[in-house]
Amino acid sequence: MADSSKDDFLQLLKRIGAFLTLKISSLSQTLDSRSAGAIAGLAFAIVFIWRILRSPSGPQRRHPKQQAVTPGSSGVRSHFSENIPTSEVSPPSEDSNAQNVIDEFFQPVKPTLGQIVRQRLGEGRKVTCRLLGVILEETSPEELQKQATVRSSALEVLLEITKFCDLYLMERVLDDESEKKVLLALEDAGVFTSGGIVKDKVLFCSIENGRTSFVRQLEPDWHIDTNPEIVFQLARFIKYELHITPTKSERTAMNVFSSTSLEQFFGTA
Repeated sequence: MADSSKDDFLQLLKRIGAFLTLKISSLSQTLDSRSAGAIAGLAFAIVFIWRILRSPSGPQRRHPKQQAVTPGSSGVRSHFSENIPTSEVSPPSEDSNAQNVIDEFFQPVKPTLGQIVRQRLGEGRKVTCRLLGVILEETSPEELQKQATVRSSALEVLLEITKFCDLYLMERVLDDESEKKVLLALEDAGVFTSGGIVKDKVLFCSIENGRTSFVRQLEPDWHIDTNPEIVFQLARFIKYELHITPTKSERTAMNVFSSTSLEQFFGTA
């Protein structure tokens, strides 16, 4: 009967642990110190109650005192050793089960992509980003005259940014047809249907420095670019920059970060 009660309580612990873990994961962005302390207190109370219920009930059996045995009394020594009660060792399964419940409750929860994006961008609420080499597979305006292809690995990150930030995409194009190809590729990828960005926030220019003018006018918290010269020019005016480069480059300023890709910076690559 006691074993059945302990098993039932163990299952209750597991259910409570799973429930609290889910709540902590979903509310990790909004919990204040008082709420977090209340949840932690509940967890420790559960563990404390389990320890009490797990402890043996009733007084512990007292072992008889060992009597002195004089040399030569081999018979007495033999009789005494046969009647000494062996130490009672509780089965380790109860301790291990309780520890498993505790470990399961306090195991680290893997953050979601949305949480990672918010953490990496910090307090940034406006982001500007070039398209070539970051969102698109193509890396030059000449390639855009033939086709425009959205990088599937970067799309998920892009959509998360649109949920959290005011995002502007920009690129240099050589003709109107290239502009149409880019807009069509973004539309087919579902960028405009996510609700976070509209076509008016996709900006085009005919010269490379035109992107610098866009960024200066918009005054974003973050700018993402592949051109090292533009990154260097904007470092004095923009709070943070992300330089996308295939090779590891030296940090040109304290507010400039570098990564091989957008998804790699946010840990999804």
